[in-house]
Amino acid sequence: MNIIQLIIHSIEFILVIYFGYASIYILVFAFAGLFKIKTKSIVESKERRFAVLIPGYKEDAVIIEVAKDALLQAYPKHLFDVVIIADSFQDTTLKALKSLPLKLVEVSFEKSTKSKALNKAMATIGDDYDVALILDADNLMKPDFIGLVNEAFDRGFKVVQGHRVAKNLNTSFAILDAISEEVNNHIFRKGHRVLGFSSALIGSGMAFDYNLFKTMMADVKAIGGFDKELELRLLKDRQKIEYLNHAIVEDEKVQKSDVFATQRKRWLSAQFIYFGRYFGTGLKHLILKGNFDLFDKVYQMIAPPRILLIGLTTLLTLAHLLLTMLFPESGMLMLSLGIWTSVTAIVYLAFVLSIPGKFYTRRTLIAILTLPKAFILMFLSLFKLKGANKKFIHTTHGIDETK
Repeated sequence: MNIIQLIIHSIEFILVIYFGYASIYILVFAFAGLFKIKTKSIVESKERRFAVLIPGYKEDAVIIEVAKDALLQAYPKHLFDVVIIADSFQDTTLKALKSLPLKLVEVSFEKSTKSKALNKAMATIGDDYDVALILDADNLMKPDFIGLVNEAFDRGFKVVQGHRVAKNLNTSFAILDAISEEVNNHIFRKGHRVLGFSSALIGSGMAFDYNLFKTMMADVKAIGGFDKELELRLLKDRQKIEYLNHAIVEDEKVQKSDVFATQRKRWLSAQFIYFGRYFGTGLKHLILKGNFDLFDKVYQMIAPPRILLIGLTTLLTLAHLLLTMLFPESGMLMLSLGIWTSVTAIVYLAFVLSIPGKFYTRRTLIAILTLPKAFILMFLSLFKLKGANKKFIHTTHGIDETK
């Protein structure tokens, strides 16, 4: 065996281990997600006081609708405050917000971040709350959302993630984004909880014991991906994160390819950064303390995102097929085509199990035609991550009804 053949065999072996494990991993949790999450018994039944914290940066287009909607919760009005954290809002927007029965916290930073806004708001409103509920400035809660979160706290949980669904399906990219989120909900939230792991956090539609959240957030300096840092710290302290599949909050999905690329670049950058920071800690806690939750989350930081996973496994299988056809007797490849075909088939099966039935429509089929473009944008983002997590990247909200 010559040196070139040895190198090719080594690369192929590493790739099949990496993608093979990733495919089996998502299939296991995709299958688990088909079952119900076991419900814990009630520990303490009471109505808690909620601070609904909604940070926004230049969100004039959507914030009034979101604020009015948040006030309509079917929960005792005296037991929750809607807190709008306004960064760089227009005067007309501020005036409209001040006319509503909510708390308005105006903030201004040289470099804006969600973590700064949340910390400032909690310092302003005080500690007369039991639960901090975090929304994005485009989120709309179903009327029973706070009540369902309160019931989860009755069962002893201190951290709860709600079920975020798409507010809009008006473009092909919005449909792909909606499907991607539902796949992640099924695998990394519902499937994980069914098997006893913690749910993944997602940045909004999530609730925390107020004192726990305020204490932890005081040390969070993240510019992007604050929820990932928070999640890793919570799991390090063995805080189990619950997932409420029936507690719905609507979230605006990206409508254009450039926004999709920017958003994914920010997410990928955060993942790699936190993998580097927590790999040693996660391994140590796994070996010495049996903390599978933390190590599982650390693995997720280096696992391929779903769009990249489905795209790369497909391309690698096709490349293997092509090389086998062109050089059938060369011994260039170590593994059989069947192995790569199996890896790709497992990925496809995991997706089939995870995508809700409502998405099996003609519109989704049309949207799938843009999947190669989404894959290319994400793949190219891998080479543009430098500095992506060192500056605040704002995603403009507001559904374009003309599309």
